[in-house]
Amino acid sequence: MNFLSTIKEFNSFFWGYLLIFLLCGTGIFFTIRLKFVQITKFKDAFKHTFGNLTLNGDKAGKDGMSSFQSLATAIAAQVGTGNLAGAATAIVMGGPGAIFWMWLSAFFGMSTIFAEATLAQKYKTVKDGEVTGGPAYYIKAAFKGTLGKILAGAFAVFIILALGFMGNMVQSNSIGVAFENALGINPIVIGVLVAILAAFIFFGGREKIASTTEKLVPIMAAFYIIGSIIILIMNYSEIIPAFRSIFVGAFSPEAVSGGLVGITISQAIRYGIARGLFSNEAGMGSTPHAHAIAKVKHPCEQGVTAMMGVFITFIILTLTALVILTSGVYDGTTTGIVLTQNAFVATFGSFGNMFIAICLLFFSFSTIIGWYFFGEINIKYLFGDKATKFYSIIVLILIIVGSSLKVDLVWELADTFNGFMVIPNLLALLALNSVVVKLLKDYEDKQKDELL
Repeated sequence: MNFLSTIKEFNSFFWGYLLIFLLCGTGIFFTIRLKFVQITKFKDAFKHTFGNLTLNGDKAGKDGMSSFQSLATAIAAQVGTGNLAGAATAIVMGGPGAIFWMWLSAFFGMSTIFAEATLAQKYKTVKDGEVTGGPAYYIKAAFKGTLGKILAGAFAVFIILALGFMGNMVQSNSIGVAFENALGINPIVIGVLVAILAAFIFFGGREKIASTTEKLVPIMAAFYIIGSIIILIMNYSEIIPAFRSIFVGAFSPEAVSGGLVGITISQAIRYGIARGLFSNEAGMGSTPHAHAIAKVKHPCEQGVTAMMGVFITFIILTLTALVILTSGVYDGTTTGIVLTQNAFVATFGSFGNMFIAICLLFFSFSTIIGWYFFGEINIKYLFGDKATKFYSIIVLILIIVGSSLKVDLVWELADTFNGFMVIPNLLALLALNSVVVKLLKDYEDKQKDELL
């Protein structure tokens, strides 16, 4: 057995079983511990996110970003190719019922991401004159001494490799392939253009990152949502059957008309939850870097705002699934982004390919920005501010290389290190659960005092 096969087999078990148990278990634990915070504080989340929505917020700087800018940066990282290909893969591998389990993972993930963002705010610090934070900092708070340093350092290394380097190759490759399919453009040309745009943002610092994401994220989300809704209106007669196939398929996959023979409930659960968790990133330790530097009065304010990031990915994943199921292209063989592309082509004609290419450009480019930023914070944590220039150059080179060179081993290793990030992050979340509970109680007490 070669190294690639070994890594694939390891990832199948690691992501397919172990991480599902750990991530879902943590989500259920915090849902109960925080008394269903995703329901009780959903109104707060909506208010904090959209109450003062602007595409030109406060100028970000060394003292941090506005709450919405932090959320936009987090969503930029969350909404990537996984939201276009993830739902398709879940449907093919686990049947339409996998979408139900994807919804369930998002529900529990909202409580996990509340804990992550709240702790990131609680343990943020000032380093080299600027506000910073993330899992590395609250991991050290959770585990004192050598153990804390080792776990925090390991997390920092894993996220730099998984997102900053390998992950950004994955994203640039998705953009290159999409434009090659839609317009016949050489992927390397697209890679160079993406790298030039990325360099402009990278070297502009967090101010440029914040101003870009706060504009790009609402526009790209609206573009995709409107396009998906148009398809659903055109295929309105298939909406109810699509929902029926999701709910019936969740508990009896083979009872779904046209469903694949051999798909079991366990497969529906496994692929639905796995793709859902991979797409919304709750519990993985990536988005807390953005939430840590939000300028808010109380840590839980950013905690409730962070929940809206998972909710927005839930909306996009659901729309993708419904477009696939109502377009009549689900045949049980085509998978990934090709199935999503086919669904849009079935209704939009040849424009469907271009629509997906544009969406992938938006989604993948925004993810490149977010993942670069998360990696940069950890580069600074490990090596100091001076190392960021070398990091930027390496990422830009990998963006160009990744656009035209899809190496399966790199893709598999990205998944592996992505999974490795989860372990120290979840250990710290669980170790600090009482801190999250106390902060939530304090937040609720202050809310009551304001009403008096």
